[in-house]
Amino acid sequence: MSSTSQGTVVEHVVLVKVKDDTEPTKVNAMVNAMNSLATIDGVKHLTVGPLLRNGPTTTTSGLRFTHMLHNRYNSKEALEVYNKHPSHVNAGFLFPVCDDLMVVDWVAGGVNLPPLAKGSALRVSFLKLKESIYEEVKDEALSVVRGMEHGVAGVLWQFSYDENFSPERAKGFTLASLAVFPEREELQSVELDEGLGVVVEDVVVVDYVVP
Repeated sequence: MSSTSQGTVVEHVVLVKVKDDTEPTKVNAMVNAMNSLATIDGVKHLTVGPLLRNGPTTTTSGLRFTHMLHNRYNSKEALEVYNKHPSHVNAGFLFPVCDDLMVVDWVAGGVNLPPLAKGSALRVSFLKLKESIYEEVKDEALSVVRGMEHGVAGVLWQFSYDENFSPERAKGFTLASLAVFPEREELQSVELDEGLGVVVEDVVVVDYVVP
């Protein structure tokens, strides 16, 4: 892996579906244990907690999630160190209560994103383009995603997007975007429409507020 350029941010998002009827104390223990991963060297930012909203999914996948972890790093190498750290590898706190899991990583190239403040609101979108035409439409799709930033510029605080570079646990989702708003009210006042129509096979959208 090559280092990312100065000012670049590597985004790491994990979506978790907690098993139905899991005791609240076990869910809290999972969240606290995931929060403790912030002490691993190289973690620039970490937040974890319940989703405000699991938005609709298109087509038939029906993916639903309950919690999100969002990390930031200065390089892919720092993410690799995190992934290989014993505290992360031996994440026994997660699997007893986890019904489903999805992980997506991307490089927010050429941007300088400040730390996320408490109470700031995130809308994270994952797109799965149709595999048969992926290479043909990928650049066009990224251009459309990029354009969402301008549509809500008046209330948007940060915007990050790009292609997923860790496909192993991403369930086929290939493009990602993360829009950050100052507060929950601003997030709920807008709808981010990708407008990609027939080239998209599936989409997952989640809303989250930094505790």
